[in-house]
Amino acid sequence: MCGIVGVVSNAPVNQLIYDALLLLQHRGQDAAGIVTQLDRKFFMHKAKGMVRDVFRTRNMRALPGPTGLGQVRYPTAGNAYSEEEAQPFYVNAPFGLVLVHNGNLTNAQALKAELFSTDHRHINTESDSEVLLNVLAHELEKTTRGLPLAPQDVFAAVRGVHQRIRGSYAVIALIAGHGLLAFRDPYGIRPLCMGRGKDGTVMVGSESVALEGTGHVFERDIAPGEAVFIDLAGQVHAQQCAEKPSLNPCIFEFVYLARPDSTLDGMSVYQARLNLGETLAKRVISTVPPQDIDVVIPIPESSRPSATQLAHLLGKPYREGFVKNRYVGRTFIMPGQGVRKRSVRQKLNVIASEFKGRNVLLVDDSIVRGTTSREIVQMARDAGARRVYMASAAPPVRFPNVYGIDMPTPTELVAHDRTVEEVRELIGCDALIYQDVDAMKLAVRQAALNGSPKLDGFDASCFDGQYVTGDVSLEDIVRLNQNRVGQEEGEDDNSRLALPNTAD
Repeated sequence: MCGIVGVVSNAPVNQLIYDALLLLQHRGQDAAGIVTQLDRKFFMHKAKGMVRDVFRTRNMRALPGPTGLGQVRYPTAGNAYSEEEAQPFYVNAPFGLVLVHNGNLTNAQALKAELFSTDHRHINTESDSEVLLNVLAHELEKTTRGLPLAPQDVFAAVRGVHQRIRGSYAVIALIAGHGLLAFRDPYGIRPLCMGRGKDGTVMVGSESVALEGTGHVFERDIAPGEAVFIDLAGQVHAQQCAEKPSLNPCIFEFVYLARPDSTLDGMSVYQARLNLGETLAKRVISTVPPQDIDVVIPIPESSRPSATQLAHLLGKPYREGFVKNRYVGRTFIMPGQGVRKRSVRQKLNVIASEFKGRNVLLVDDSIVRGTTSREIVQMARDAGARRVYMASAAPPVRFPNVYGIDMPTPTELVAHDRTVEEVRELIGCDALIYQDVDAMKLAVRQAALNGSPKLDGFDASCFDGQYVTGDVSLEDIVRLNQNRVGQEEGEDDNSRLALPNTAD
């Protein structure tokens, strides 16, 4: 899961891309990069770290031009510590291409071998994004054959990409001297949208908040399988390039990943989380009598809308019982278990008066490994809570994610091959209430802003084990887990998943 943005304008875009990446920082904290184009020449700066640290004044001055793209990186495969694997990626033929990618290719290893033996292209990193770039470059070279580039040539190349690549991918690429290309996988797993500014600037980005926060008017989501080509004059060309597109967005975007002020595929993230709280309330009532609950307390940040709605429906006080240190990242994918445990205590502090002598219902957006939940339950007990109940706005996470979220291997998932009672014992709470899978899907679907969304379903594979691309086997999961970023890091490493001060 990464954040990507691309811009075609008639004015310098370096500051605009920088501002958009700040708005997408919650989608990746590991590395950041920007490429701009001026007179067919690319200018690039990328490095490990967060946006505010990667780009200094001297770097921004070295990024001229009215067209560009950028990415905030959250690695799920490859080498997390290599500066070379920060995006964007570049190849010089055909024309000159730079690319940013959000997602995860499930057939990257097979493609890498194919690129070497058949396409005669060299891959220099372990990143699947470099594989994707070279597939696009090869397909683009086949369609042009030295002729002037037309939008139809670009769309033919994207059709070739769709036929060869498996997995999830939202892509933005610059073609030197011609324009900006954006396209989405045929299942629409990862989000991508576009909008315009008053001056005619066209922006494409992962979430609507990147557009709206930089003064652009959201126009629409890019459809699954669709390619959009924006020439250097700002003219937009669009075409469906997949044979059988279907909309199956990742439901974890709504549960946890996206900012609450974004809309994805016509559905409000904030409303989805309110709806999840409403359906969760029904589950709570069937497990814990409301009279046994004194107060509802969210675990910051993403669970707040759900906890608010749940407390309202239960008729119980909603209280902030945890204060978050804004300068410590989320711990969901902290790579070292010891680091993860210490980070919970570093990032959260209890307000003891909200716990002492009370039966508290803690509400979290999801429970993945369970280590954070166990620490938080103990913190509540240490603060004097009589009983501690835990409610999750998402169902049990029982299966790995292969589409761009660094879900652990099955053995690391606390709910894998365990009953709810067994998970409750591990976490140490007095009652554990999970969301229902079907209720979760309905709650998100009902967050549509304008009637029923044109959904074919959701990718909810980490909850139900159903992989929407239909080509993921147990062997594939084992192989992908071997390539996932999971090495131990230094103790000063923060979560790569989300911005510490995301405004949930």
